[in-house]
Amino acid sequence: MNAQISGNSTGGAAVDVGGNSGPGGSGGDSGTSAVKKVSLATLTAMVVGSMVGAGVFSLPSNFGQSTGVFGAIIAWLVAGSGMLTIALVFQWLASRRPDLDSGVYAYAKSGFGELPGFISAFGYWVSACIGNVTYWVLIMSTIGAVAPGLGSGDTLLAVGLSVIGVWIFHFLVARGIREATIINRIVTVAKVVPIVMFVIVTAVLMDTDVFAANFWGDGYGSLPTQISKTMMVTLFVFLGVEGASVYSRYARKRSDVGKATIGGFLGVLTLFSLVALVSYGTMTQNALAELRQPSMAGVFAEVVGPWGGTFVSMGLIISVLGAYLAWTLMAAEVMFTAARDNDMPRFLNKLNKNHTPINALIMSSTTSMLFLFVTILSEDAFEFSLTMTGVMSLVPYLLASAFAVKVAWGDIRGTAQLTKLPEGDAAILGTRKQLIMSALAVVYSIILIAVAGLDILLVSCVIYALGTTMFIMTRREQNRRVFSKTEGIGFAVLVIAGVLGIVFLATGTIAL
Repeated sequence: MNAQISGNSTGGAAVDVGGNSGPGGSGGDSGTSAVKKVSLATLTAMVVGSMVGAGVFSLPSNFGQSTGVFGAIIAWLVAGSGMLTIALVFQWLASRRPDLDSGVYAYAKSGFGELPGFISAFGYWVSACIGNVTYWVLIMSTIGAVAPGLGSGDTLLAVGLSVIGVWIFHFLVARGIREATIINRIVTVAKVVPIVMFVIVTAVLMDTDVFAANFWGDGYGSLPTQISKTMMVTLFVFLGVEGASVYSRYARKRSDVGKATIGGFLGVLTLFSLVALVSYGTMTQNALAELRQPSMAGVFAEVVGPWGGTFVSMGLIISVLGAYLAWTLMAAEVMFTAARDNDMPRFLNKLNKNHTPINALIMSSTTSMLFLFVTILSEDAFEFSLTMTGVMSLVPYLLASAFAVKVAWGDIRGTAQLTKLPEGDAAILGTRKQLIMSALAVVYSIILIAVAGLDILLVSCVIYALGTTMFIMTRREQNRRVFSKTEGIGFAVLVIAGVLGIVFLATGTIAL
């Protein structure tokens, strides 16, 4: 059954998070259970905790490889504006369509049908699983500075230790989602403090002559070229802006979802852009580009001495583990919600005694473990994981933004089927301003897909094509026709692209 939310803004609400989703449902552990709601502060911590992870610690080197100070300023303005439109999409839809939980998946399904909804849920879930791989790679690379056997996080020893970490966190989350979100709130505060300290100390001690010498990014190509090189990096660091929307069924008040989304995004945008910019005042751009990841540690060691590198490395481990926890929660939540709504196989619609979607969690942990072994084959494990995480998230973002366009247009034309809205809150109906903002989010998503490149898109199609086996399984469980005519065409295109991706990988045309 769908989640039935009731209660008030004081936190006394209850949510029916379980129940069989149809004939042959999971039963037992997935029965009706009361789960307490989380506060605005906890939802905001989910957004911040999701975004503040591995990416911020790699910004100095990634930007040093791509552009100078001026290009970085423009890049953050472009990325900030583009991601803000996406954040505003999730903010508005959370209020405009309060009937839809786990927005990234539900918006695609409501707007465009079951197969796009499945693709969105699956793509977002894979993005979370691969994103979790980047966290372990960066942790092992950090420790590898003093333990050479771990290399850059891509050796067999590093992967083995990472797999152990995956299952430790699996059992932590399995103990209960609410308990894990409280831990995430505490960890979020603990990991933001070292980053803020880095920004303040580096800004005070920066060399203005070095900053000026790095201003134009001479030798790094034209300004558009420099900016385009940073786009996948900035996408990666902003992944998680939809965290409150994914977790919306636990919000005390629906309006808290939008507040957490925008508040968390603006805070993180300010912090990330400052980390990148102050680093230009510490060493030449070439030196920045050559720093070992996590490059923030190298920058701080240059500014205050060796202890600075150790300090940042400790902050990174706390930060990454906190982000890993948040993404593990969101990955399981998306798959559970889709199964609960009959859009994923029934076995994923199962809660354990702690109200955790246990089978979805097992599947997420197993998938992350498998992708960890893939990193051994890649030329640059961190870069590969970063790019694939961003690309797999783009389809869900694109579909959610397109759904916002559809809803806003329906409101303006007076043809929308209105859901029950908060009393007297007509202001959340779509306007021309909302329509333009949503359209800009669509355009930004398409630009990012183009920037990613054809090779990475084909690799993602391989993953999507393999994932449709679960869609087929779901339809057969329900004794339904596997594909409608339109869905069949979409599936055929996906399979053709996936086959091309496999061929190019086999022939070496595409390298991981």
